[in-house]
Amino acid sequence: MESVQHPLHERVRPTFELGAVPPVRIVDLFAGCGGLTLGLAQAAAAHGRRVEIPLAVDFEPLATRVYRDNYPFAERVETAAVEEFFDGDLGTDPTLTEYRTKASVGEVTILTGGPPCQGHSNLNNHTRRIDAKNALYLRMARAAEILMPEIVLIENVPAVLRDRHDGEGVVSRAKRHLEKLSYRVAEAIVALETIGVAQTRRRHLMLAMRDRRSDPNEVFESLANADDRRDLRWAIHDLLGVDDGTLRDRAPQAKADNLARMQWLLAENEYDLPNRLRPKCHQNDTHSYKSMYGRLSWQEPAQTITSGFGSIGQGRFMHPDLPRALTAHEAARIQGFPDYFNFSGCSTRSALATMIGNAVPPQLGNAVLQRALAFGQISGQARPEVTLSSTRSA
Repeated sequence: MESVQHPLHERVRPTFELGAVPPVRIVDLFAGCGGLTLGLAQAAAAHGRRVEIPLAVDFEPLATRVYRDNYPFAERVETAAVEEFFDGDLGTDPTLTEYRTKASVGEVTILTGGPPCQGHSNLNNHTRRIDAKNALYLRMARAAEILMPEIVLIENVPAVLRDRHDGEGVVSRAKRHLEKLSYRVAEAIVALETIGVAQTRRRHLMLAMRDRRSDPNEVFESLANADDRRDLRWAIHDLLGVDDGTLRDRAPQAKADNLARMQWLLAENEYDLPNRLRPKCHQNDTHSYKSMYGRLSWQEPAQTITSGFGSIGQGRFMHPDLPRALTAHEAARIQGFPDYFNFSGCSTRSALATMIGNAVPPQLGNAVLQRALAFGQISGQARPEVTLSSTRSA
């Protein structure tokens, strides 16, 4: 049995709101259940800093409910579209709504968010690359223009680099606009398995710093050299036999044919299902979906967790030792959520799976802010009041 100090075993939420001043003030847009917020809060706590959350916004009511459950000290958690708070065009004078948002939020240390990625899937047709949802990425740049935080952290899937709006890539346009606001800006694709997440997952990050003496490239160079690799055993081995009677630990029930496939994999000590045992629609020579119906290994990180983790027909989600797919508890651990994170607001298996599968692993925000704090890239002092003015975007 591993030490109780294991970061995923903690059952009591740290008192993020009781650290030293000046506080780290976080605004989280497209917040989901708060994975990025959690990582940022963990990093702030590690440096003895208090956390304040003047505003968090997400469109999904269940996501904001889970967010409130986990950050009861947050000042405002709103179920709304981000455009209801930041509705102006890039480079234009602030709208009345934006003046009100700025006045209610006040000073901001970190503006973060992961705009929805429905328009980013490679499985969608080419027109989705110019989907209106891609413009939501630019709402982060507009929010930065209004709030002028010390740091801007935008998270997304790597395919966002190919998304366009009004004929221009959304990433390049956001970066150019942040630079016009006098931020130093860098971007990178981060492999999460190198920063302590027990799964293979890659995310695109844009990091902007308002203090021109700070360099976001230093953060990305440090992340590129990170080697905090974790295997599946580290994340979930202690959960063998755990069942608290809730949805979190309830084992998913497989249909007879999938149960037989899992039993074969265990009996033969194999990790990939041969063609002859796959459904006919998945029998082919190239196996572009080889991981489907596959078994996980204790010695390796899991594949990317999705909302389909409860079915082996959705990916390599079979438990290494048992003829079943992953439980929600196991999936949350693989996503990097400690046991104190409260998903109880999700009352159905489907809602719980979606909440966990769509979450951002907290280690991502943690790794970025730990480095920014270590490099002295957050001043630790309150910033002077920012005067909002028009900054025209070319």
